[in-house]
Amino acid sequence: MNPERTLTIESGGKKILVHGLALVLVGLVFGFALPLAPYPRLALGAHIQFVTNGLLFVLLALVVLKLPCCADLKAVRVLVISAWLTWLMALSEAANAWWGANQMLPIVAKQAGATGAAAWQELVVKLCHLPAAVGLILSVTLLIIGVVRHRASADGKSAP
Repeated sequence: MNPERTLTIESGGKKILVHGLALVLVGLVFGFALPLAPYPRLALGAHIQFVTNGLLFVLLALVVLKLPCCADLKAVRVLVISAWLTWLMALSEAANAWWGANQMLPIVAKQAGATGAAAWQELVVKLCHLPAAVGLILSVTLLIIGVVRHRASADGKSAP
């Protein structure tokens, strides 16, 4: 196996950090597109998703990089995959500012005046949101388990 392609906790942490910073940057730049969208309230939601999730990944990367004992390789892999899934979710929200899909995010769609999109567009938004949500929940859960196990082992107790 090529050593340059092997994922380690450190290389994975750096990848997560880059994804986070890139999400923030794209979110900031996308902020200029808000008034151009047919559904600016949906565009604002996408802008917030990019920035907020980017900051979340920056924070998670710092946890992995500064507390590597609390993250195992499985958690880092899940985090990297979650970062990719989050890109798809945020990009689908950006596209939705032009589509007006209203099934996945009915509250914000109602506020935006979105009346619905083509069936394939509604499906894209759903298929991009659900895996990203599961990935983020699993990522944070794995990090919590890592922190608790590390704390328990540092205290000389068995992990829960």
